[in-house]
Amino acid sequence: MKVVVLGAGLMGREVARDLNASEKVEKVYLADLDLAVVNEFIQSANLQKTEAVQLNAENEEELREVIAKGDVCVNALFYAFNERVAKAAIDVGVHSVDLGGHIGDITENVLKLDEQAKAKNVTIIPDLGLAPGMINILVGYGASKLDIVKSIQLFVGGIPVKPEPPLNYTRVFSLEGVIDHYTEPSKIIRDGKLVEVESLTGIEPIYFNEFGTLEAFYTSGGTSTLYKTFPNVKTLEYKTVRYKGHAEKFQLLKELGFFDRDNFVEVNGVQVKVRDVVREALKKKLYLGKKQDAVVLRAIIVGEKSGEQVTYEYEMILKRDEDSDVTAMGTVTAGTIASVAIMIGEGTISKRGVFPPETIVPGKEYIEKMNKRGVVIKEISHRSSIVKW
Repeated sequence: MKVVVLGAGLMGREVARDLNASEKVEKVYLADLDLAVVNEFIQSANLQKTEAVQLNAENEEELREVIAKGDVCVNALFYAFNERVAKAAIDVGVHSVDLGGHIGDITENVLKLDEQAKAKNVTIIPDLGLAPGMINILVGYGASKLDIVKSIQLFVGGIPVKPEPPLNYTRVFSLEGVIDHYTEPSKIIRDGKLVEVESLTGIEPIYFNEFGTLEAFYTSGGTSTLYKTFPNVKTLEYKTVRYKGHAEKFQLLKELGFFDRDNFVEVNGVQVKVRDVVREALKKKLYLGKKQDAVVLRAIIVGEKSGEQVTYEYEMILKRDEDSDVTAMGTVTAGTIASVAIMIGEGTISKRGVFPPETIVPGKEYIEKMNKRGVVIKEISHRSSIVKW
């Protein structure tokens, strides 16, 4: 199969690296506006099957021409492009997957293209990063083993192995995306009702081996399509995991208006957006470089099976290899979207249309593919007598 990867940012490069190593993939086209950067990466990473392609994603004709080179398109552009890429992929009859984007109903708009995708005999799966993405697939897998799903609790975080004050955080993906997730409201289901809660609230302790007690708090986007796929659960919660004290510090920045999109100040006669200045300043402070990052994940799915209460718990902890150029976040995210792209290309996923990942990606096969990439996902289950919910 031939795969087109759109965007040569951090995630796009890691997806290309992952696909290039797969015996199932014949050719990878890595497309970006800056051809020199792409060629430099391909040469430095020695990606024999990967070819650089120039792309201005704002140009829809150019976008369609590039996507048409592949059997499957992996969209690693910023999520503002997701709907545009999905439409272009459908137009040229190419399967497509993306890394997600629940700000401004972007994924919801992609899901509305279902009939068009079926008519063109293509499969479109959005939300294939870490959260949403891996977390959705694991929830779908756990839920498939139950007769009735009652509760879904999700905890995910990308953190530095060695935290440095004051924020104890390093940047492992778009900081603009982080700010969005910290400022937009979080959709959860509480006592059977869909509600919105403020991000950076609901702080609670959570323990992970090797890291001790961390903190978890609500952020937007993490429940993604799950609240629509499982509307009848009693509880559905997604919380981001960080070192203790992180949420309080970012809450202060938020309350000061530093993340507001319409907060402008005048400096030497020039109008400056405060959010842009704060974001760029934080980028420097939170630069990861060669430091070790880690990804921690826990998904707890509770329900009923054959008259018993059954819990399925999935846990994953991955640290960046000290000698590797690839971050833990890059390994997990790229591995997820690349695995699903390959499943579509090889026919493991054969349904046509637009699907959220929890409804179509086979969990058993996904876990096996991730294990081969060194991303070990552990499943624990236990049973007890039925309790009143």
